[in-house]
Amino acid sequence: MPVTNVSHDIDARTITIAAEFAAPVDRIWQVYADPRQLEKVWGPPTFPATVVEHSLKPGGRVTYYMTGPEGEKYAGYWEVDTVDEPNEFTFRDGFADEDFKPVESLPVSTNTYSFREEGGRTIATYVSIYETAEGLQKVLEMGVEEGASESINQIDGLVAR
Repeated sequence: MPVTNVSHDIDARTITIAAEFAAPVDRIWQVYADPRQLEKVWGPPTFPATVVEHSLKPGGRVTYYMTGPEGEKYAGYWEVDTVDEPNEFTFRDGFADEDFKPVESLPVSTNTYSFREEGGRTIATYVSIYETAEGLQKVLEMGVEEGASESINQIDGLVAR
């Protein structure tokens, strides 16, 4: 399993996930840069993602929905802030309605995904910061920490092909 550590800090309003992949940084970067690959790993296995719009560049937007086991759909979006290919990108991740408009009543996180190569392997750090401790607590109750870990663990199977 690539995830090596998962932690959250209510006071700092953060979720941090550390992972290690048996693939070079460029290969891990492609998982996020290619919408068809991103679909295979964004969201837990029981809630597969469909990427509708994908622009991984500063000012770009990624929209997606996840489909649950009963066919229910949950939409979300990324607003991409910075991109330093293949080392890091930052974005705001939020919940959306069926037209991909932000749902104001649900929390938004500011995320930094960073990757560094070490001996042909990739060390990845995923940090999500929420605006409020209440927002973080809400997503923890929704299972975001477990879902994100399951999502990241799927990357190994994709990059091994």
